[in-house]
Amino acid sequence: MNKKFKIKTGDTVIVITGKDKGKTGNVTSVIKSNDRVIVEGVNIVKRHRKATQESPGKIEEIETSIHISNVAHLDPDTGKATRVKYELKDGLKRRLSVVSGSLLDK
Repeated sequence: MNKKFKIKTGDTVIVITGKDKGKTGNVTSVIKSNDRVIVEGVNIVKRHRKATQESPGKIEEIETSIHISNVAHLDPDTGKATRVKYELKDGLKRRLSVVSGSLLDK
């Protein structure tokens, strides 16, 4: 069964719960199998990399995934979290903000 999400790659979202609550960013990828998304600048963790012959050891900061239920679309007009509604107009399905009615598709 195909999962359908209203959040897609490239959308601007806001984190609504968790340690990064209130942060915003663009979705870089959607992991449908685990219901998770990766948002740039959110849920940053440090990974210790062991030294190899090609590269020295280092501590990297990477973005890890966050559950899709912990993020919401960012309304372009008000800057607040919003839900999504769909509108069929001229044979095109468009995503609209529930709060302001503005277009979410680019």
